[in-house]
Amino acid sequence: MNIWKILPLAAAIMLVLLIAMGVLVWQMAQKERLLARLRAVRPRAEPDQREPSPDLVLRWVAVVGNVISRSGLLSGRTRAELEQTLVRAGFQRGHGLEVFIGAKLMLLIMAPSVGLVFATRFEFSSFSRNILLASLALMGLLVPDFILRKLRAGHLKALERGLPDALDLMVICTEAGLGLEPTIQRVAAEIHHAHRAVAEEFAQTASELRITADVRAALLNAGTRTGLTGIKRLATTLVQTIQYGTPLSQALRTLAAEMRQETLTRFEARAARLPVLLTVPMIVFILPCVFLVVGGPAMVQVLKVMGH
Repeated sequence: MNIWKILPLAAAIMLVLLIAMGVLVWQMAQKERLLARLRAVRPRAEPDQREPSPDLVLRWVAVVGNVISRSGLLSGRTRAELEQTLVRAGFQRGHGLEVFIGAKLMLLIMAPSVGLVFATRFEFSSFSRNILLASLALMGLLVPDFILRKLRAGHLKALERGLPDALDLMVICTEAGLGLEPTIQRVAAEIHHAHRAVAEEFAQTASELRITADVRAALLNAGTRTGLTGIKRLATTLVQTIQYGTPLSQALRTLAAEMRQETLTRFEARAARLPVLLTVPMIVFILPCVFLVVGGPAMVQVLKVMGH
């Protein structure tokens, strides 16, 4: 069988597996939100009320990932890099690493298995079957990385979008007389419904400030944890205000103005690209219609004259 006939089949199989992986990730996000709400109302809940158990599929995926993680197949450096990537994608707690590793292993096994069933059903040649199985195994190994990169990009965009509003709230809190730790904690509580990603990062920073005596390390850890330039600048600004005794509200107001100006500059740069991006659609879709409207009646008259 021709290899070009295999690629659409492999793409269809991987599309089904990708949809299944997306459903699993969506279930993880839904359960994280549910657990967060339960933790928020726990003081008013019954003492013996328990959190809902995770989904059965996710549980088995996490079990498989936990076995691989504890088997020593992953080096400490690789494990640390994966944990850092998951944290930057928004997975602050839970079994994100185990689910990620388990999903990679299960897709690595399931994708070629499904491909083998199709290859046997349609009687592929030996060479075509091997190419199909190798392609599906490679795709199954790379699909979780692709999904994780998309989640990380979305999480960083959410942080970048909500950070200026969080800085404005911090300015209000500091001018009202609150200290650094109460300010971060209050902003995390107030901004949770509008910018959930920023609220989670601020809440974790506030927790680290409560349990550690090194304020500088707790603040700089927020920038290291997210990898976002804006949060790194915020952490550096807060450290400098503590170190040199400069007014906190003034420094935060200046930083918020700079971030909003940078956001406006990025929007202006995107708007400046629109004429270039619209050139090809205009040539392909608009100009033929204009030529048809302008030259259509003349062409009709010419055809009538030539017909006579």
